[in-house]
Amino acid sequence: MTETVKKPKPIHDVIGIGIGPFNLGMAALLEEVPEIDGLFFEKKDEFNWHPGMLIDGTTLQVPFFADLVSMADVRSKYSFLHYLQEHDRMYHFYFLEKFHIPRNEYNHYCQWVAGQLDNCLFGRTVEQVRAYEQNGEQSYEVDVLNTSDQSIETYHTRHLLLGIGTTPSVPSFMKEHLGDTVFHSSEFLKHKERCLEAESITVIGSGQSAAEVFYDLAKEQEQAGYSLDWYTRSKGFFPMEYSKLGLEYFSPDYTDFFYKLPQYKKDRLIGEQDLLYKGISTETIADIYDLLYERTVGGGKPEIRLQAMTEASDLCRTEQGWELELIHRLTEETHTKRTEVIILGTGYQPTIPAFLDGIDHLIDWDDVGRYRIQENYELKMKQPMHNKIFIQNGELHTHGVGAPDLGMGAHRNAVIINSIAGREVYPVKTKNVFQTFGMETSCMPANV
Repeated sequence: MTETVKKPKPIHDVIGIGIGPFNLGMAALLEEVPEIDGLFFEKKDEFNWHPGMLIDGTTLQVPFFADLVSMADVRSKYSFLHYLQEHDRMYHFYFLEKFHIPRNEYNHYCQWVAGQLDNCLFGRTVEQVRAYEQNGEQSYEVDVLNTSDQSIETYHTRHLLLGIGTTPSVPSFMKEHLGDTVFHSSEFLKHKERCLEAESITVIGSGQSAAEVFYDLAKEQEQAGYSLDWYTRSKGFFPMEYSKLGLEYFSPDYTDFFYKLPQYKKDRLIGEQDLLYKGISTETIADIYDLLYERTVGGGKPEIRLQAMTEASDLCRTEQGWELELIHRLTEETHTKRTEVIILGTGYQPTIPAFLDGIDHLIDWDDVGRYRIQENYELKMKQPMHNKIFIQNGELHTHGVGAPDLGMGAHRNAVIINSIAGREVYPVKTKNVFQTFGMETSCMPANV
């Protein structure tokens, strides 16, 4: 009787989990690196970037150069400019004379790239990751649910790339009430028709998402007839820092400086830099103000309220809708706000995925349960391992404010690709800005 010999299962060089802009950019850049075999999984059936916030008239908050590839390889066929050329839009864009492109066009651009990449598989949910060894070679074993037929497919990879992004942050006392009248801003367009039928709407939050939702609803208010309130616990409705020297904080140079700081200084510094990445664009603030100004011509008094320094502390259901408990953070006065719809522009938070449970014991967590992340975006493990796990947009606490920024995505991918390849596939420049973040170490000339 002939003995059946099992063939070794193929081992990919890297498997990416989640296909948002960062992992999609990685997949595109890897197409030019034949020595690295990459495969990417996404649980959604297609690429769709924040579909609930693709509000008409909204734009990216970064220039179009912050596409998937250009900041690492401007010659790539997956650049935004090549997308324009392929869609006969070069002259349209040329005459537009804007750096900040419509958000829905960015989404369409990403869909165009995803549709050309064979290494991106949609409708695949990663269920479990385990350490694995076969014929003396160690790897990760990845169980993937194919949502089209509910079958489980198993893959093997030398390295992992986590690109699952962040999840909506919701106050704990509101989580049980989430639905069609209490929801996060990420689901705004899904529930907009319900909003237009309401008698009263309350927006909570002070960032760009809250501002865009408020402005969109304010434009509809006169016709729809609802009252509209906007509360934030922040000290004001302040603009995001967008000066040219301020933008240099979103650079590899600042990331390098920030990474070398002690963790306690990083945590303190992040808490002081909200307006670098959490404020509102000056254009949106101006649009809101202009609308309010026009509504008050001739003594008009629109049913609109904006109030800062005010925090939501509790929520109760009533027959008419909701009672929202509010407290002023300075005067400590309290107020009960009755409202029919509540929209939470309360930001996003990092997520530790359940599929890592099988290798949780291998990861070196910090004292508050966060990843320890090395300078090349590699998770630190309890014991040195040849098989690496890299992170996308989960390193705010170790690498600073550039972590979620689209303009830093291609640079981070270049660093990760170079680490996997063991050579400089994509050049990584060490001096990109005019200012110096640490103490200047070079000596001044003697005659100065």
